[in-house]
Amino acid sequence: MGRETFDQALTYLYDLQKYGIKFGLSSTSSLLERLGNPHQGLRAIHIAGTNGKGSTAAMLSAILVRSGYRVGLYTSPHLVRFNERYRLNDQDVGDEEVLEVFKRVKSVVDDREPPTFFEMTTAMALCLFAARGMDWVILEVGMGGRLDATNVIEPQITIINNVSLDHQEFLGSTLSRIAQEKAGIIKKEVPLVTAVKQPVALAVIKARCLVADAPCYRVGRQIKVRSLGKGSFSYRGLGWRLENLHLPLGGKHQIVNAGTALGCLEVLAQMGHFDLSSEQLREGLAETRWAGRLEWLSRRPPVLIDGAHNYAGMVALRQALQEEYGYRRLIVVLGIMADKDLRQMVLKLAPLAHRIILTRPKYERAAEPESLRDVAGDFVGRTELIKPVEEALERARALATSEDLVLVTGSLYFIGEVKEIHEGRKW
Repeated sequence: MGRETFDQALTYLYDLQKYGIKFGLSSTSSLLERLGNPHQGLRAIHIAGTNGKGSTAAMLSAILVRSGYRVGLYTSPHLVRFNERYRLNDQDVGDEEVLEVFKRVKSVVDDREPPTFFEMTTAMALCLFAARGMDWVILEVGMGGRLDATNVIEPQITIINNVSLDHQEFLGSTLSRIAQEKAGIIKKEVPLVTAVKQPVALAVIKARCLVADAPCYRVGRQIKVRSLGKGSFSYRGLGWRLENLHLPLGGKHQIVNAGTALGCLEVLAQMGHFDLSSEQLREGLAETRWAGRLEWLSRRPPVLIDGAHNYAGMVALRQALQEEYGYRRLIVVLGIMADKDLRQMVLKLAPLAHRIILTRPKYERAAEPESLRDVAGDFVGRTELIKPVEEALERARALATSEDLVLVTGSLYFIGEVKEIHEGRKW
């Protein structure tokens, strides 16, 4: 296969981004119908939520693969390579297979009504997983849920990790409205596992479950986790009792995600879909990897990257910094998308920082560093502006000693750019 052929496919896909975000299922359904509806019959787990979808999906995939199942995983966005969106048995799909499924889907595209980027990539995922005969498919919602392209499937179980304010211009300006969109993935008589806590959002979700006659299992109610420190935790579910589980992903919020994943698997086990041993559950969790979430990029000096991309993500990140990481000084490199709550995000992290280097990722939606400085309030004296991301990283590393911590955060798109720079420089 010539590289230019694969690159031409990516060029076509990325060009579809000019059609923006289009909510609705008709375009994806039409594409799939012309392909023979390959998604019908897939055994699927469908995951929505403001944060934690990818991490939860990665845990589910790791456990099921460790248990001997063939698993397809579809997530977004990718960090460095497009292929990251499609994983088969916890391995990124190769270029040739991406190209093959791209050609198949493109052959049925009606150029008079072209799909959006996400509609196209979703159709590719479903075609790929069906063609490879995966035992289980795990799909992460792109945005919202009700009108998201992934909502064409009929899953065996659904998950809503959490609900917080994000993408308000598309999903609504209140928790209630956003919860309604996410609750749109709930299907008739299909069980839901959720870690949502806010009463207003939970009320919306429970009401939707009642209408759909869908059993609702809650983390914190029927499903409970307890942190034991240093990434270890215990799980109490519908019948499972698991002690001293270990999770390599940093942050206590990941233990909640792990409880959600285990609750999902336990419900599926009670439905007769499989019989998982405690060893498989334990080993799968311990083998979970998910890039860009409290991930060490280097140790000399210590550089930690985290894709906290909204206020809720910053809250979780701040808690992790205070409880799990030791350092003399915190040096932050910050790049945020312009459509986020810049003030809230900056001010949540700024009190912990000795120095904040404000930069601008290449992504077109990125906020200008000046906009970040304007909302820094009393902490503006700790900031400096360096627009080229590579220069901002070098400045942070130059400031840091082995006792300090460099934190790079603000957006998954930003983290992807940073990882690409790191791979080229290998520092």
